[in-house]
Amino acid sequence: MTTQDGPAWAHAMYDALRAQGVTQIAYVPDAGHRVMIDRSLADPEVHSIPLTTEEEGVALLAGADLGGARGVLLMQSSGVGNCINMLSLTNGARFPLLTIVSMRGDFGEGNPWQFPMGKATQAVLEAMGVIVLRAEAPDDVLPTIQAASTMAFQSGEAVAVLLSQRLLGAKKF
Repeated sequence: MTTQDGPAWAHAMYDALRAQGVTQIAYVPDAGHRVMIDRSLADPEVHSIPLTTEEEGVALLAGADLGGARGVLLMQSSGVGNCINMLSLTNGARFPLLTIVSMRGDFGEGNPWQFPMGKATQAVLEAMGVIVLRAEAPDDVLPTIQAASTMAFQSGEAVAVLLSQRLLGAKKF
C-alpha cells in the first residue's frame, strides 16, 4: 500500500528501527530513502546527519556505538563502492553496523551507469565481511529490518539490508 506520504512499508521500517532504539540516522540524500529521511528530520528524538560521502557514515556509526547510541546508515548501491575501505573498520573495531541500501542497477533500471555497482553491491559487502539481507517485496521489509537490527545490535555484526528496485520502483533515466 502506498500513501500520499510514501509506502506503508517505509513507515513500518522507520517505526521498527525506532523501536530498536535507533536515534541516529546518517544519510546521503536519496529518493529511495525519502520516508526515512523525512521522518528522521521531523523526529525531535533522532539526530539526522547528512553526509557528503557514504564512508563518513561508517565512522559516524562507530562513534555512535562508542557513545552508547544506535544508528543506521542510509545509502544507494552506488555509495557502497565509496565505503569499501572504511568497511574494514567494523572488523577491527568490532562495532555494530546497520546499513540500508536502496538498489540501483537491477529490476527495471534504465540508466546504464548504475549497472556495474548494482551488480557488485552484494559481493562487495560480503567480501568486506558484511552480512547481506534482501527485501524484494513490501511484506519482506519489516521482518528483514527486524532480523537485521537484531543481528547488528545484539550480535555486534555489520549487516546490510538491500532494498531492491522491484520494491522501490525503477527510477526514470
